Amino acid sequence: MIRLYLQAPFAVFRPFTTGSFRPTAGFIAPSAAYGLLLNVAGIEMRQDDGKSVMTTIKKDLPKVRLALAALELPRVHSMYQQLHNYPVGATGKEHAINTWGNKYNILPVRRQFLSNLRAYLCLDGNHDLETWVLEGLAGQRRRFYGLPFLGDNNFLIDRLEQAADPQPAYWFVPVDRDQEEFRENSTRLTLTIDRQDMSRSLSRLFAPTKEKLLDPPDIAWQEITY
Repeated sequence: MIRLYLQAPFAVFRPFTTGSFRPTAGFIAPSAAYGLLLNVAGIEMRQDDGKSVMTTIKKDLPKVRLALAALELPRVHSMYQQLHNYPVGATGKEHAINTWGNKYNILPVRRQFLSNLRAYLCLDGNHDLETWVLEGLAGQRRRFYGLPFLGDNNFLIDRLEQAADPQPAYWFVPVDRDQEEFRENSTRLTLTIDRQDMSRSLSRLFAPTKEKLLDPPDIAWQEITY
C-alpha cells in the first residue's frame, strides 16, 4: 500500500447534471482519484473508437483498490457565473451579431466548488501501478497530456506526494441504504464512469468516519476496475 497526500486550494467534482445549478460532490470521488493517478503514472485512459461522438474509456485499465480520507473536510462554496455556449439549432441567433463571432448563448448559472482540499489517496492491490505512480511523481514516467487538475482546468494542485508522516483523518466509507442513523456530510461519489451510457456509471453514497483514524478501515477500500 502507498499513501499520497493531496493538497489544493480549490476543486470541483461534478455529478452528471445540466441546468442552471451545477453542484459538486463533497469530496474527491474514487473515479476522479483514479483518473488523477493514471495521469501521474503516464497511463492514457481515453480512446477514440472512431464511432462515438466522444472519447471513450479504454478497457483493461489497471485494477486497484482505493481508500480516500480528508485531513479536514473541505468547505463548499457557490458563485454565479455566465455560461457561454453554442446552442443547438437557431436559439438565440439574433444575439450572434453582437458577439463578433464568439459564443452568443449566455446564461447565468450557479456553480458550487470546494476549498481547502487536504486529502489522503491510498492505493493497494496493484504493485505495478503503485510503482508507476511513484515513478511519475519523481518525473520518471512519460506523460501524454497536460497538468493534473481537479475538476476545472484552472483548479491546479499545490502538492501531490507520498505521505511521509501520516496523520489521523476522516475516511470516506459507504453508507448502508438500510442504515437508520443520519450520517453527517454524506455525499454521492462516482466509482467508475461510462461515457457512452451514463446509466452504467457506478456511484455510492459515502460519509466520513465520525472520528479521525490513522489507517483506513476495511470498509473504506473500494475496488476500481474497467
